[in-house]
Amino acid sequence: MPTSDQTQASAAERQRAEQIVAGLRQLYPDAKCSLDFTTPLELLVATMLSAQCTDERVNQVTKSLFTKYRSAQDYASADPETLEQDVKQTGFYRNKAKHIREAAQMLVERYGGEVPQAMDELIALPGVARKTANVVMGNAYGVVEGVVVDTHVGRLARRLGLTESEDPVRVEQDLMALAPQRDWLDLSHMLIMHGRAICQARKPLCAECSLAPLCPTGQATLQLAAAPAAAKPKRGAK
Repeated sequence: MPTSDQTQASAAERQRAEQIVAGLRQLYPDAKCSLDFTTPLELLVATMLSAQCTDERVNQVTKSLFTKYRSAQDYASADPETLEQDVKQTGFYRNKAKHIREAAQMLVERYGGEVPQAMDELIALPGVARKTANVVMGNAYGVVEGVVVDTHVGRLARRLGLTESEDPVRVEQDLMALAPQRDWLDLSHMLIMHGRAICQARKPLCAECSLAPLCPTGQATLQLAAAPAAAKPKRGAK
């Protein structure tokens, strides 16, 4: 049984998370998946290619890739070296091409070439973990069972004090505990957009961030920036 202090702290954290979500909605009312796709298969492939690669670069690659490969069978029967060259610009292309071929083969063998909607079936595909499964389920099928945790989401969740973990699975669990399920999909999209625009990896723009009053990292950064000026003696002071 939680103590009253623990219950109040948990309620306070959920309330702060609600305020953060509300603030993000004001900033990014049209937030959505930034990968271009028209089918669940295209989204699956694009998400697999997005590992360690920008969505912008992935969209450049898939523009021609999706014209060349239109079905799971196309990927499954693709020449390995040819597919590698087709996805080379996304980086780590040998592993990505291998996983795409193997996942496509499993789709053909088990699901008639269709992408399944269930988490356990998706994560059984080669190269697919919870992040990719959540992206496909939420954006292609409207099935929301978790929060997409990429590098942006993990970084912002820690800076905002929504988690202390570096483990994506634990970060997802912490976010799911703080936000209602109706916000899970949008929350990931909005955090990703905020991570690109304001809360950047190397130097977050805390002075420009409307979420700074709710963010322990932002508060600490702004206080540190203000400290030297406050410490300077006034002119004429003895």
